[in-house]
Amino acid sequence: MEGVRPGPRNDLTDVAGIAVGHHHRRGRGWLTGTTVVRTPLGTVGSVDVRGGGPATRETDALAPDTLVQDVDAICLSGGSAYGLDAASGVMAVLAEAERGFRVGAEPGRVVPIVPAAALFDLGVGGRFDLRPDASFGRRAAEAARPRTFALGNVGAGAGATAGVLKGGLGAASAVADGHGCTVAALVALNPAGSPVDPATGRLWAVDRLLPGDAPRLRTPLRSEVAAHRAARDEARRAPFNTSLVVVATDALLTKAECHRLAVAGHDGLARAVDPIHGYVDGDVVFALATGGRGLPAGVEHGPPRPAGDRLVELSGLGAMAADVVARAVVRATLAAEAAAGRPSYRDAFPSALRSRS
Repeated sequence: MEGVRPGPRNDLTDVAGIAVGHHHRRGRGWLTGTTVVRTPLGTVGSVDVRGGGPATRETDALAPDTLVQDVDAICLSGGSAYGLDAASGVMAVLAEAERGFRVGAEPGRVVPIVPAAALFDLGVGGRFDLRPDASFGRRAAEAARPRTFALGNVGAGAGATAGVLKGGLGAASAVADGHGCTVAALVALNPAGSPVDPATGRLWAVDRLLPGDAPRLRTPLRSEVAAHRAARDEARRAPFNTSLVVVATDALLTKAECHRLAVAGHDGLARAVDPIHGYVDGDVVFALATGGRGLPAGVEHGPPRPAGDRLVELSGLGAMAADVVARAVVRATLAAEAAAGRPSYRDAFPSALRSRS
């Protein structure tokens, strides 16, 4: 996309005030984890759910016409619906800090707003009965920092898979040269589909990358492509999956405009994974707007109807959101390491990252 560049960290924390923390367990029967995104005060949030089998909590509260506007944290977790319990630990941490929707004047009368979604990794690489609980959410929330965080087999991406390859956690950011707004994405990549074109071995969204996103990627050798295709044909697909996304911007948006940003984020998944949004996926995109940068104030017939220069800028933010999600999927695929009986992309296609004389 022209007129944009990666932020200094190229991840979600390039949006000022956003903090990210992971907690995971790997080994001794464990392969799962939780990622928490903590927000600055006044952050507006919304969501769009496209998958056929979502596991979610508090997503109805993010509809544009509901009471609550601000989001205190987002919790992404493995463990399918069991993993939603991780959000309770996040709520406890926030409540101790008096952070949340105030429901009374007395101390402690707050309800932290922590929407959550979980992906399916039960029994895929670890034991079925070993899954995230409230302690995972607490530890991830306590670990959250506004600085660069690890990618790959970490947090909610610890047990993730991507077709016959290992999935994981990815991130990317973009800063617009014009209005200067930042849009960033975090992806826990766990689709039933694949980020790889089976005919060529190239990543579907490789052409969306910006300088600095990844090493130079080449078209893999035909022998590697043939081996990957054979593995895909022979493998039994996991019965359930789900990719989870958080898109954030420092633009000042309404809740309805945040919802449109979440919708655009799904376009990024569709550019980077095929097939996507199936019955066995529970794909969810959260959108957050911290409000650090204003946009033109043009509206028509009330706040849900932007017009003029504002409409133009919002369209640009949506395009940025789609691209950062696609780039985050590529970076998750490249950061993943072999586990759960699945090779990484680097293992399956070593020639894609190897220089050739």
